[in-house]
Amino acid sequence: MRPRSRAHRQGDRGDAALTHLLVSGNLPFVTTNGSANVWDVIGERSRREILLLLAEQPRPVGELAAALPISRPAVSQHLRVMKDAGLVSDTGEGTRRVYRVEPAALLALRDQLDTFWARTLAGFEASVTDTERTDKK
Repeated sequence: MRPRSRAHRQGDRGDAALTHLLVSGNLPFVTTNGSANVWDVIGERSRREILLLLAEQPRPVGELAAALPISRPAVSQHLRVMKDAGLVSDTGEGTRRVYRVEPAALLALRDQLDTFWARTLAGFEASVTDTERTDKK
């Protein structure tokens, strides 16, 4: 008897559904839909730790996993989410993937923070000015 093909074993679900099922079932804290907000992505502690390690230097998954208290598959899933969000990129070096921070993504985050603080400080200044005007009356 001939072995069934992978596509035949999966039925109508396809690779995307199987991947989502396996990832969501085993690592429910990881989303892989590719439309994540960058702030949501870095809101998870393990991803922030990965980002800090990659900010020091590009690293392969194994090196990241050795430096973190999470498994190698979990690191891989976090990297996939971060890559989908545009925070990191990877290149093949021999038989391994080396991940690095995407500078453009960090510049975009910094720009958003700068805009936030500029608006916040302007609002604070306006509030202080209004309070001073009210006190003088």
